[in-house]
Amino acid sequence: MALILSIETGTEICSVALAKDGEMISLRESGGEGRAHANNLGVYIDEVLRENDMDADELDAVAVGGGPGSYTGLRIGVSTAKGMCYALGMPLIAVDSLKALANIAMEEYEAGIVDIEHPQTAVLAPMIDARRMEVYTRLFDTALNPLGETSAHILTPESFADIFAAGHELLVFGNGARKCADLLPQARFARVTSSARGLVTLAEAAFNAGDFVDTAYYEPYYLKDFVATRSKRDVLGLPNAK
Repeated sequence: MALILSIETGTEICSVALAKDGEMISLRESGGEGRAHANNLGVYIDEVLRENDMDADELDAVAVGGGPGSYTGLRIGVSTAKGMCYALGMPLIAVDSLKALANIAMEEYEAGIVDIEHPQTAVLAPMIDARRMEVYTRLFDTALNPLGETSAHILTPESFADIFAAGHELLVFGNGARKCADLLPQARFARVTSSARGLVTLAEAAFNAGDFVDTAYYEPYYLKDFVATRSKRDVLGLPNAK
């Protein structure tokens, strides 16, 4: 039972949630219209705390979406979370950003917002946008058990052919889903976006299990090395197919 601040900044959305005993009590997030995470994050943290008449030192832990996702976005979120934990002497929880996204999809299914025809056998495919036709993804069943490793996947019409061949319903969502809308007509698509609210129950479970990361040495899961660019005509590095 804990008071946990959750931060998710791995996509174009900057999001902060405050939860007590695994129930969200406040949420602030950008609309995804642009990346201003460095400016917004501190403001959002201050707002959710002030809204509940709380100070940061009343928190029991800080949870952060640990990737994969945007290199810069992850750096901002993790640096802020680590700074708070170090200054206040509280534990840091790292949550798989793809699992958190899948968690939102299941919460919205249970609320009747997302449609899954065969929930017992459906496969969840959260996707976070990467470069070109590439997405970061990991498959889960509807109990959020992973069905494989996290990968940087280049989308083609043959993507997830084994899932379809086995007769499974594939639910695709996240900001990378739009890339495969025309490639995978047999998939089911849902409007589910990354948010700190997806971390809430996962962070509470981690807190109760004492599953913390080392504040000093923790680094987000970038999955791929950061690639600097000089201009749109001069891009260093090419994505490798998985």
